[in-house]
Amino acid sequence: QVHLVESGGGLVQAGGSLRLSCAASGSISSINPMGWYHQAPGKERELVATITSAGRTYYGDSVKGRFTISRMNALNTVFLQMNSLNPEDTGVYYCTVRDLGRVYWGQGTQVTVSS
Repeated sequence: QVHLVESGGGLVQAGGSLRLSCAASGSISSINPMGWYHQAPGKERELVATITSAGRTYYGDSVKGRFTISRMNALNTVFLQMNSLNPEDTGVYYCTVRDLGRVYWGQGTQVTVSS
């Protein structure tokens, strides 16, 4: 079992920045990939970004050029640097990892961007 703890959410004005963190712990074998999803109010959860253990990244179209995903393999931690935030980025951000073929989710962290 893998346990994920997210942090870094909060309230920010449009144009501002936030940095999310997610630390994995528990019975970890080989976490790959790690990623973030975003669920806006009343909408489905959608992929924001993923990163493999080798550092290969993928970004959703809406965040390209604004968000940066990174990870520290030794600490089993993934980060999401979010810049140029806009009100459409408001919602809950969930950390997700895959370990030995099983997908795990964090509890989510709220991000609110005011206009």
